[in-house]
Amino acid sequence: MTITAHTGRQQPIVAGIVTALVGFTSSFAVVVAGLRAVGATAEQAASGLLALTVVFGLGIIVLSLRTRAPITLAWSTPGAAMLVSMGASYHAGWPAAVGAFLVVGVLIVVTGLVPALGEAISRIPTPIAQAMLAGVLLTLCLAPMRSLVDAPALAIPVVVIWLAATRWVPRSALPLAVLTALVAIGIHVAVAGADVASATWLPTLEVTVPEFDPAAVIGIGVPLFIVTMASQNIPGVAVLSSFGYVTPWRAAMTVTGAGTLLAAPFGGHAINLAALSAALSAGEEAGPDRSRRWIAAVTAGISYLVLAALSGVLVTVAAIAPGGLIEAVAGLALLGTFAAAVVGAFTAAGTRVPAALTFIAAASGVTFFGIGGAFWGLVIGLIAHAVLHSGRRSADAGH
Repeated sequence: MTITAHTGRQQPIVAGIVTALVGFTSSFAVVVAGLRAVGATAEQAASGLLALTVVFGLGIIVLSLRTRAPITLAWSTPGAAMLVSMGASYHAGWPAAVGAFLVVGVLIVVTGLVPALGEAISRIPTPIAQAMLAGVLLTLCLAPMRSLVDAPALAIPVVVIWLAATRWVPRSALPLAVLTALVAIGIHVAVAGADVASATWLPTLEVTVPEFDPAAVIGIGVPLFIVTMASQNIPGVAVLSSFGYVTPWRAAMTVTGAGTLLAAPFGGHAINLAALSAALSAGEEAGPDRSRRWIAAVTAGISYLVLAALSGVLVTVAAIAPGGLIEAVAGLALLGTFAAAVVGAFTAAGTRVPAALTFIAAASGVTFFGIGGAFWGLVIGLIAHAVLHSGRRSADAGH
């Protein structure tokens, strides 16, 4: 009985540590790739990763202690993938990207204070939102295939380990893939003699003075906000609800929006409610006593603060990785999300055409007036959806 009780007390702590490890290792590569894609240097990307991890780690602790509920936060992984999808089409520069990140923070805070804005986001047809997400994820999901061509000796072990782990230990698949990639990079450095003496290994914060470029605000800020809300915050509320917890919407949006504003000058793109990793702290893994699962979230927040110390090392490793290996790991991490987004976009026959237009535009990487494909995909999809469904409603009325 004593052993059982002791084990029960340990469960929330263990679940919190696992939540942080899975959340961090499964998606840090996406964040690094996204920040680099919009102009960040390796040092600025490390600063962004550090700022995001520290701020949302503290945010988790504050919200969970205040509400006594297992509320976990994260960086916007789909948002980072959207930044990657912009790639070579983005030319406004890093300070303009930071300005767009600040706008995202303001919009998130306003969403908490003005419920109508959140309701407007939730009224975007799900197939259109999912199609935009699938389009921006496509670039990264192609990275494993490219890496198999560019650096097969390094990429093949990563893919094989990930696939085997997905079959037998799915929760550990991404951490094991990251570990395999790090070993492969270490071997490459030892064999190729890469220069690592001058690399920055310690975590540092670098302030960037923002610029508010209209094209960057519209092309990065607006779609980043929508992707973050539709793919992270709204599902995050649903995950917590499925375990019987009510999300304090205004407090959560205020903390994540203010956190985004705080992290942005240091390179952080967006902070939001956790979605997938939220289940680790809110579910049965955190113990049978639902009233004590908030301890798992607090433990996760503390664990994230510890993991933040690795930001400099991980970004440096990503910078010296050959053949897009880190991007390949990021692509593997997002395959499940991409598949779910494609299914959500194209399951309903009535919305397939506007969803297809959204997906193609978002995935194309094209730029009009300096504004990237993610924004135009959303606009085109909404217009097509309105036109097609308006016609159907008229036809139905005629019958």
